[in-house]
Amino acid sequence: MAQERTVVYENNEIHYLLEQKQVKNLNLRVHKDCMVYVSANPDVPAEKVDDFVVSKGAYIRSAQRKFREMAQYAPQPKQYVSGETFYLLGRGVRLKVEKNVRDTISSDGIYLHLCVKDTEDFAKKQKMVTRYLDEQCRTIFGEIILETYPVFQKYGVPMPTLRIRDMETRWGSCLAKKGVITLNKRLLEAPRNCIEYVVMHEFCHFIHPNHSKHFYSFLTMLMPDWKERKTVLDCSATFWL
Repeated sequence: MAQERTVVYENNEIHYLLEQKQVKNLNLRVHKDCMVYVSANPDVPAEKVDDFVVSKGAYIRSAQRKFREMAQYAPQPKQYVSGETFYLLGRGVRLKVEKNVRDTISSDGIYLHLCVKDTEDFAKKQKMVTRYLDEQCRTIFGEIILETYPVFQKYGVPMPTLRIRDMETRWGSCLAKKGVITLNKRLLEAPRNCIEYVVMHEFCHFIHPNHSKHFYSFLTMLMPDWKERKTVLDCSATFWL
């Protein structure tokens, strides 16, 4: 059961939840609701955990400010009406809802044309747009994986299975032993070269299943400009998400 604790950093209180469980290190996380969570081994005195949280005070305040800004500027839930903007590969496309005898959806790169029998049917419009974006994810992510794979085939890496998920804290993940790469649906909103970076990053975990120096050296050898791509992705994350 989590224990609520309070410390003082630069004359300001920081409240956090302490969870005691079998972990090697002290682990601190700031969630997007600005709550601070710490996990520690039961053998670690609570006072030592307090000191640890204080030592991370600057990071905690910075993360909380960032999450508050994200909440302030977060886009409102879609109503699926004409004029709303959706992002595909880093470019905004405007939704245009039109009445038609057949339900269809397509994009010309400028508009997302949504033709429906009943323009007031929110559930139908939401379902059609969601399905369209999911199909774009499967197509585009699949293409990038196919383009990236030949490099890793030389290392004996089997063609991975692609999974697409909604993820709050990660752009992608890799289960090397199971041969699975999972990508965040929101990546569809990022420029293509940023998606290529995430795919390359996850592929590299088939060779180095960690974030060691060897991993980053390998990534740099295969994608010398990965840091620039990551910067674009990280700097725009607040805007997209």
